[in-house]
Amino acid sequence: MWLLLHLFISTLFFTSPLVHSRTTPQTYKTSVLDVSASVQNTLNVLSVHPKPTQAFSAHSASSKLSMQLQPRTSVQGTSHTDYKSLTLARLKRDSARVRSLSTRLDLAIKRISTSDLKPLDNGLEFQAEDLEGPIVSGTSQGSGEYFSRIGIGNPPSQVYMVLDTGSDVNWLQCAPCSDCYQQADPVFEPASSSSYAPLTCDTKQCKSLDESECRNGTCLYEVSYGDGSYTVGDLVTETITLGSAKVNNVAIGCGHNNEGLFIGAAGLLGLGGGSLSFPSQINATSFSYCLVDRDSDSASTLEFDAPLAHNAVTAPLLRNPELDTFYYLGVTGLSVGGELLSVPESAFKIDETGNGGIIIDSGTAITRLQTDTYNALRDAFVKGTQDLVSTSGVSLFDTCYDMSSKSSVEVPTVSFHFADGKALPLPPKNYLIPVDSSGTFCFAFAPTTSSLSIIGNVQQQGTRVSFDLVKSLAGFSPDKC
Repeated sequence: MWLLLHLFISTLFFTSPLVHSRTTPQTYKTSVLDVSASVQNTLNVLSVHPKPTQAFSAHSASSKLSMQLQPRTSVQGTSHTDYKSLTLARLKRDSARVRSLSTRLDLAIKRISTSDLKPLDNGLEFQAEDLEGPIVSGTSQGSGEYFSRIGIGNPPSQVYMVLDTGSDVNWLQCAPCSDCYQQADPVFEPASSSSYAPLTCDTKQCKSLDESECRNGTCLYEVSYGDGSYTVGDLVTETITLGSAKVNNVAIGCGHNNEGLFIGAAGLLGLGGGSLSFPSQINATSFSYCLVDRDSDSASTLEFDAPLAHNAVTAPLLRNPELDTFYYLGVTGLSVGGELLSVPESAFKIDETGNGGIIIDSGTAITRLQTDTYNALRDAFVKGTQDLVSTSGVSLFDTCYDMSSKSSVEVPTVSFHFADGKALPLPPKNYLIPVDSSGTFCFAFAPTTSSLSIIGNVQQQGTRVSFDLVKSLAGFSPDKC
C-alpha cells in the first residue's frame, strides 16, 4: 500500500505540466521551432493592404462579453518593403523605449517617491464584467506596441490606443491640433462630446501628474518619452467605452501638441500601477491581456476584473516603493534545456535604494537582462545549439543563426522560474525570432547596463498575462488568447 501511494505521488509530481521543484527543471529540455511557418509570417505581414477603418462590434455568447477583433495591419498595412528593415525600425524604437523606462526609474529614485499616491475616486459607473476590448499588434507600423480599439467621448469616437503597462497617464490627440502625427482615425474633436470636461489645477488628478502647469485655472499636462516623443495638452475627464461598458469621468490628456513614433494610434491607454492609470481610476481588482504573435493578423482581448485561470503559472507581483508605475515579478531564476543557470536570485531583486528588479512590460519588445545574467543565458543557449549554423549579429542581437535550409529545428527550452518551484517554459518562437525573410533567426534577448531588467512582449506573446492587483499575483496562461 505504501509503495503504491509513493508511486502515485511520484507520478503526479513528475508529470505536472506547469510546476516542478527548483532541483528538477529537466521537465522542459527541448522544443521544436517551426522555421517555415515563422518565415512565411514575415512575408505575410508585408503583403497586408490597408482597409477602411471599421467600428468594433460586440456580442455576448453567454454572460461573458466577446468582441469582434480587428487586426492592426488591416487598418494601415506597412510602409516597409522588406522584413529586415521593419525589424531594424522596431528594434530602434525598442531601444528608445528601454532607455525611457530606465531613465524614469532613475529620476524617481533621485527625485521623489510616488508610493503615497492613492487611486482616485471619480464616481465611475460601470459593470466590471463588461470591460473587455480588442488588442492588435502594431509591429507592422515599425513599433513593438500593441493597440486596442476604444471609444472616447459621448457619443463615442472610436480610435486605436497604444496599450502600455509602463505608463500611467491616458491621453489622445485632440483638435485643435497645433502639431499632430498621423493616425488611422480622425483626430478627436472635444466639441463633439457632451461628456468632455476640463480639470482645474486644484484637483487630485492634476496634482498627481509628474509634469503639469496651470493656465486660466485649467490643468495642463506634459508627458515625454525616451525616444523624443511627447504629448502636451489639457487634462480633462471623458467617457471611455470599452466593449459594451461606458466608464464616466476618466482623467485623460487631450493633446494639442504631440510628436513621436506612435504611428497610427490616436494615443495611449496607461495600464501602470500609478493613480492616474486606467485600472487605478476604475478601481479594478485585476486585468489581463493576451498579446498575439507580432506578425499575425489575428487579435485577442484586454479584460478587467476577470479571475486568474485555474491552471495559470503564478508569480509574486511586487511594487517598487520609489515608483508605483511598474509591475515587478518575483523571478527566482532561468533555465536552458532543463538546467538552471548559475545566477543569484539577487539579480532579479529590488534593492533597498529602489534599483534592480525585473518588470513585465507590454511596450518593450525584447527582454533585457543585466549583462552577467544575459551572458549566462546566451552561453547556455549557444552550448545547446552547436549543431546550428551561426551567422553575424543583427542590431542588438549578438546570437543569430542561418536556418535558410531548415523547415524546423529542435532547440533548448528557455524557462522563467518563480517561487515555490513554479516555471514558465517559453515556446521557441518567443525567443528565437526571424529578422529577415531569408531564414536568419536571432536569440531574442539582450543585455542592459541598467539595473532594471525587463520582460518584453515577444516573450509574452501567445500567453494570457494576468495581474491580480488584490492578491499581488501575476499569472501566465499559455495558449489562452
